[in-house]
Amino acid sequence: MTTSPARHLLASLAGIIVLAITATLVASALGPASERILTVFFISLIAVVGMGVYSGNSGILSFGHLSFMGVGAYVSGLLTLPAQMKMATLPKLPDWLAAAETGFFSAILIAVVVTSVLALIVGLALNRLEGSAATIATLGLLIITHGVIIGWRDVTRGSQSFFGVPRETTLWAAAVFCILALIAARLYRDSVSGLRLRAGRENAIAAGAVGVNIRKERLISWVLSAAIMALSGALIAHFLGAFSPKKFYFADTFLLLAMLIVGGMSTVTGAITGAVTITLVTEILRRFEGGFNLAGLEMPAVFGTTQIGIGLIILFAMFRKPDGLAGLKELEERFFPGHRVDPAQTVTAGAVKPVDPTPLQGQNLTMRFGGLVAVRDVSITVNSGEILGLIGPNGSGKTTLLNMLSGVLAPSEGTVRRGDTDLTQAKPYEVANHGIARTFQNIRLFDTLTVYQNVLIAALSTKNGERAVERCETAIQAMGISQFAGSDANTLSYGDQRRVEIARALACEPRRVEIARALACEPSLLFLDEPAAGMNREETDDLMATLQKLTGDLGLGVLIVDHDLKLINQLCDRIMVLNEGAEIAQGAPEDIRKNPAVIEAYLGHS
Repeated sequence: MTTSPARHLLASLAGIIVLAITATLVASALGPASERILTVFFISLIAVVGMGVYSGNSGILSFGHLSFMGVGAYVSGLLTLPAQMKMATLPKLPDWLAAAETGFFSAILIAVVVTSVLALIVGLALNRLEGSAATIATLGLLIITHGVIIGWRDVTRGSQSFFGVPRETTLWAAAVFCILALIAARLYRDSVSGLRLRAGRENAIAAGAVGVNIRKERLISWVLSAAIMALSGALIAHFLGAFSPKKFYFADTFLLLAMLIVGGMSTVTGAITGAVTITLVTEILRRFEGGFNLAGLEMPAVFGTTQIGIGLIILFAMFRKPDGLAGLKELEERFFPGHRVDPAQTVTAGAVKPVDPTPLQGQNLTMRFGGLVAVRDVSITVNSGEILGLIGPNGSGKTTLLNMLSGVLAPSEGTVRRGDTDLTQAKPYEVANHGIARTFQNIRLFDTLTVYQNVLIAALSTKNGERAVERCETAIQAMGISQFAGSDANTLSYGDQRRVEIARALACEPRRVEIARALACEPSLLFLDEPAAGMNREETDDLMATLQKLTGDLGLGVLIVDHDLKLINQLCDRIMVLNEGAEIAQGAPEDIRKNPAVIEAYLGHS
């Protein structure tokens, strides 16, 4: 069984509420100046949290999120602006908009909905980009939105100040909405969608291989973050009462990104830490910017002191704290243990009859990279309940063939099918949903997530995700890594990391596994790319025993690529040999050992 961290999360959320209420009470007692500073802080924190929901969980830095803040401000401002003022200052507004005059909370809700729809449309286009291309595209979004706001004078008053907005954002309203935004961001981070997206941030290829549709998860976080940004925009509009397009352009983008980077993009704790740090530094430096007296010495005014100070803090954070002042963990994750799996709960499985013995078949597969033919007209069948070995000299096309079968590469020619389902052009997450999981030649774990989270993400990410926790625990127990469940994956030894990777692959299979009882389960296929690489002989022998047990008890079909010939010969029921991208032999281990073509191409002349 696991020890759920749900109560730790609840404690964290309760802490957020208590801190926000306490700060609000203190500011109220100190007077209007303190109230103003804290109100702006709460609104800024909402915006930082909104940016973190996307950038922190996806790993893609966004320069364009103030576009959504601006949309929220203008939409809510237009809806609450008195009708008579709109007729006087915006005479060309559509009649329905000119006559509209909603309340504060209704305007916020509408602004959030409108912004979310806009974000969905924009996100469908931007979501096709990766890495730096996506980041540059968000910068383009900011510039385009700024241009639209300035150019649409009949609605926004262009570059002039948009004034007359009712000033209804009180300190308590900002505090309540800030609490709601923090709770939403914190719950999202540990939600199924948030975990999947963080897995994609850590390793997109591995996430896809266990069933994560990264584009979908990015789109969800993009829309949620835009909604939170719209909330902050509406609040700042109704706090200032007047604003211009430059409020939602480079200067504030720099300030909010500084908060996010300095505190740490990956956590809500980091957003709070960064917002507090930059707010304090800004308030202090602003008092010095106009000059000051130091021990009788008059210091001159230095224009830009605040920006210089913030820039220096960013540089310090980059050099000394690249993950931010708060690091990669939420506050409660540092003090409370993660998930635990009781190693005493042993997994037993009796004779399991495969429900669906449909093999995976690759027919006439060819893979070209420009003029290089890596795999040439190879056909392969992977059956349930058998271990198939794939061997060959370095560069013979083994991993390329594995990549074609698992959806990482689309073959240049040939087909991949499981029964009546054509998987030739399927994405890795779609292949995973058909009972096919894999590990990689180079370990691809989600390093900053715990072992339990690594495996749970796989269990949650296939279309048949029921009983995910049970299947997750079963896989962890089966691989003998229960004691590491609460540890970050990157803290394990090499051999144990391999076990986590295999456990993660096992967990994503759409089958039913009953702990302590023998139950029927759906068949599955597991691809292992050099699973014993880096292991000593004892670890390799233990791995063989585990794989044989899993195959016998659960009906797994295993396709294994490895250079350890002892492992391949002792473990496999059947072996296929590749050389220069083509199949040269296939059969039982004893036949392969005697095959002259194999001896010449792989083992060398005797």
